[in-house]
Amino acid sequence: MTRRLLADLGGTNARFALSEAGGPPQEERKLAVADHPGVVEAARAYLAGRTVEEAVFAVATPVRGDTVTFTNNTWHFSIRAAQQALDLERLTVINDFVAQAAAISLMTPEDLRVLKPGQPQAERPQVVLGPGTGLGVAFVLREGGAAHILPSEGGHASFAPQDALQAEILQRLRPLHGGHVSTERLLSGPGLLQLTRILGEIRGAAVPVESPADVSQRAASGACPICAEAVRLFSAILGATAGNLALTLLTGGGVYITGGLCRGLGPLLDQEALLTAFHAKGRFAGLLEAVPVVQVLRPHTGLLGAAAYRPRLMTG
Repeated sequence: MTRRLLADLGGTNARFALSEAGGPPQEERKLAVADHPGVVEAARAYLAGRTVEEAVFAVATPVRGDTVTFTNNTWHFSIRAAQQALDLERLTVINDFVAQAAAISLMTPEDLRVLKPGQPQAERPQVVLGPGTGLGVAFVLREGGAAHILPSEGGHASFAPQDALQAEILQRLRPLHGGHVSTERLLSGPGLLQLTRILGEIRGAAVPVESPADVSQRAASGACPICAEAVRLFSAILGATAGNLALTLLTGGGVYITGGLCRGLGPLLDQEALLTAFHAKGRFAGLLEAVPVVQVLRPHTGLLGAAAYRPRLMTG
């Protein structure tokens, strides 16, 4: 049987696993990106002398040609050179949210939390999005039983404020990011941290947070009203962004929110704020009424999607 190396390579962590003949991921392990000079070295550290015939790498960056340069870390590699260095018969490199999207059809009811029930349409597109170190987005088109996955860099589209507070936050962010502020600058782990600090500036109270985990912990404890406000605002921006994406491709098949950041927020993820912003689309709010919004609770879905990925059925 063909042994396949699976990798979900993000901005902060690199997750690896093995699979046999297209089976589910096994022997999963997480490595810190900062601990390894590149993807080949990280893969060798995981393999520890074991051999594989092929590999699927899901990478948190656009895949265009042979050279892969990550958006939110310093890694870069040549696909051909990595294949040779790891002695692989085949190396397939896909966007990390193509892998996330490939995993959606494999979810069980226990893997999912329905944030908003609806009437999914089997032949309409789905959108999968998730904040992490960055903001990933992909679309799924289903035709004749086959899934065609479209990669997207929707996370880097310009942030659109929904009210006066968000507009002020945008104005404060512009000088920090060279004028252009993408949605990812707010809707990510670093974005949640920056959002909290800017809210502190606006409210006239410094907030001693050094990580997204600090924000969620202080919000959960009730010790920091600004942290709690930041999480509510993060939830609203997530809902507004999901609504924008749903309108962009009329994703009647459903909206899926994935990733460890939202999963880690748990009950702090403000469902009411999220859904209010999701529906706030003026004259076209009615188009979103029947669209279900679902949170993926299962961890490591990127590895699951990499194991399931088949180039002949899924494009990405």
